[in-house]
Amino acid sequence: MQFTDQLHRKVQIEHYPNRIISLVPSLTELLVDLGMGKKIVGLTKFCIHPKGFKNEKTIVGGTKNFRLEVVDSLNPDLIIGNKEENYLEGIEALAEKYPVWMSDVNDLEEACEMILEIGRITNTTLQTENFLKEIQLSFDREIPKKGTAVYLIWNDPIMVAGGGTFINQMLQKAGFKNLITTLRYPKIKIEDLKFLNPDFLLLSSEPFPFTEKHLGEYQAALPNSKIRIVDGEMFSWYGSRLLKSSAYFHSLS
Repeated sequence: MQFTDQLHRKVQIEHYPNRIISLVPSLTELLVDLGMGKKIVGLTKFCIHPKGFKNEKTIVGGTKNFRLEVVDSLNPDLIIGNKEENYLEGIEALAEKYPVWMSDVNDLEEACEMILEIGRITNTTLQTENFLKEIQLSFDREIPKKGTAVYLIWNDPIMVAGGGTFINQMLQKAGFKNLITTLRYPKIKIEDLKFLNPDFLLLSSEPFPFTEKHLGEYQAALPNSKIRIVDGEMFSWYGSRLLKSSAYFHSLS
């Protein structure tokens, strides 16, 4: 069987997979929610959902540093990765030996396409179609505009989510106007934040673990902004977590 991934690569598999390695935390969660948990043999140390699931499986490393010898020991018949979250050299090395299906998600439409394609390659099309209906229905309920925002993903140096990112569209869906128009994840300085003076400064819970301490420091620097620590998974995980994102966005104020 031949499938096309989101990098437009042809991926050939002999049969529906029974030994899957997931290199993407949000897609590990998606596969489990699709009933494929027993077929996952390997994952990364960052695959934290469902809680405790990674303790039952073999950890092949991080998203940026695979232990190739561990992958070889698992003899996977499908590996699922992501262009942004994984690293090119590792993916190329794996693709020489195994079928590697790559996702590339920059907006909600591509997330839905990815979920549908994951369903096709894992023979869970019915489940994914049901997921997509729920996701699309949840986002049909428009959220009132909240104001301007800057979304921090890292603290030192300060890095923010800009245009062309999945987070950027989720900010729009949540009712925020992202003041960062530079593409991808630019670095900025505290002086830039003061100049932008956003209505909201959103401190993501991941990948940098912002705490109340950081909230206080930024509040002192930006007294006119509402500083919020937000659940980064709701803004950046593009698998079945999307079933919960819209309700979470409605709760933000």
